[in-house]
Amino acid sequence: RVQAAVAMAQSLPFPFTLTARAENLLHGVGDIDEAIRRLQAFEAAGADVLYAPGLRTLADVKRVTSAVNKPVNVLGTMVTGASLADFSAAGVKRVSVGGSMTFATVAKAIEAGRSLLETGIYDWASNRLKPGELASLLG
Repeated sequence: RVQAAVAMAQSLPFPFTLTARAENLLHGVGDIDEAIRRLQAFEAAGADVLYAPGLRTLADVKRVTSAVNKPVNVLGTMVTGASLADFSAAGVKRVSVGGSMTFATVAKAIEAGRSLLETGIYDWASNRLKPGELASLLG
């Protein structure tokens, strides 16, 4: 399947980055050696970026980046305590956050709603973006 996806991506009239994912660690299937085997197969098939969501330690991240030559993507929120600098030092080229930004946003909305229900006042609103701030950030 990855070979077919690579062929399709290469036939496109515009640049396309194909990321191949070894999701076995997310689903408790196999171990890091299995993830590395899959990533190496994806690399051999021509994938541009290799992604193994489910890595949980920087040591495992380094094992993956050392085992392949293509850029590696990690799900940063699963490696507790690791910073972007740590990932860079481990050889990672791209860090994803998955759904964590959405969950953090929803948590703040729930917190604001609970505050309003419990206190009846709008103190939570003082932490909102100022008028025009969002438009400015989005360009």
